[in-house]
Amino acid sequence: MINEKIKVLIVDDSALFRQLLSRIVAADSGLEIIGTAADPFIAASKISVQVPDVIILDHYMPRMDGLTFLKKIMSQHPIPVVFIAEEAGKSSELAVKALEVGAFEVLSKEIFSELNQNVRLKICDIIRAASSAPPKKKLLSEALTVKPKLNADAVLQKVKVTGVVTSDKVVAVGASTGGTEAIRMFLEGLPLNCPGVVIVQHMPENFTKSFADRLNDLCRINVKEACDGDLVKPGTALIAPGNQHMLLKRRGSQYFVELNKGPLVNRHRPSVDVLFRSASIYAAQNCFGVLLTGMGDDGAKGLLEIKQAGGRTIAQDEKTSVVFGMPKEAIQLKAAEKILPVQDIARYVMQLSGK
Repeated sequence: MINEKIKVLIVDDSALFRQLLSRIVAADSGLEIIGTAADPFIAASKISVQVPDVIILDHYMPRMDGLTFLKKIMSQHPIPVVFIAEEAGKSSELAVKALEVGAFEVLSKEIFSELNQNVRLKICDIIRAASSAPPKKKLLSEALTVKPKLNADAVLQKVKVTGVVTSDKVVAVGASTGGTEAIRMFLEGLPLNCPGVVIVQHMPENFTKSFADRLNDLCRINVKEACDGDLVKPGTALIAPGNQHMLLKRRGSQYFVELNKGPLVNRHRPSVDVLFRSASIYAAQNCFGVLLTGMGDDGAKGLLEIKQAGGRTIAQDEKTSVVFGMPKEAIQLKAAEKILPVQDIARYVMQLSGK
């Protein structure tokens, strides 16, 4: 039996960009272009005739922007969407909003300036993964209730008063495709006295700051894009900037992060493996490693190294993973001692920390 090709609809007002995307998709024998559209109204008429498996959607278009169209798609007839955004300014905020609304993945237009084979394969891999992903609204419906955020002074005061500062503990988190929502759910479940958290999420450069700022608004703990030398403190999460590796280091009893632009690892920068390996060296048995949803195998070997160093390791389960790639690889390596739904991971981490 011959497998059916994945049907793709491209929505972009630029004829040149539609042609470029069409060539990339058509070169993959498992994908098929069923149509292109210059704006959402044309796209809607085509969807009424034939429903695609995946939509590639640009934001800046006439008559209706991509984010508005994405909201309509997800509220009326959810279809996996790969959202295309610019890289700087307000577009990075739009990228985060697109992921919140239900986009499967966001791609920066900058990557199309270097159309080598790896980039072409990455784009097609994302389309293929999107076609088999569960509807995002299912994951969103499981979101935790968020309590009001306290200011930074209150966070420090709370930690001091309770006497549960654990500067020798750290939580290292890795995620890729689908990870923005998984990270949000995990961080929303953490209390103010949680161990310091360091996070690598595969995301284009300049998108990570908007992502971190948005999480900071939603979560009780403080969340920020990491700067070189930032201390890893209780009640704080640091997110690796796009296009920079982040390593956990230790000076005396205090953890801090180091950023660099070393070579790609597992085709990524930042790489989860880079973070996890540094955590296995500098935190060892004091590290809790968490590997969330994502495509590929980045982080699987690093999670095993944390386990071998005496740390505790957790992988997200298949049911709540948008893409069960990275967690599956870790489980097959026997790197994860615990496999949990995303909504249960924060609670388990706090149990491990004794709080």
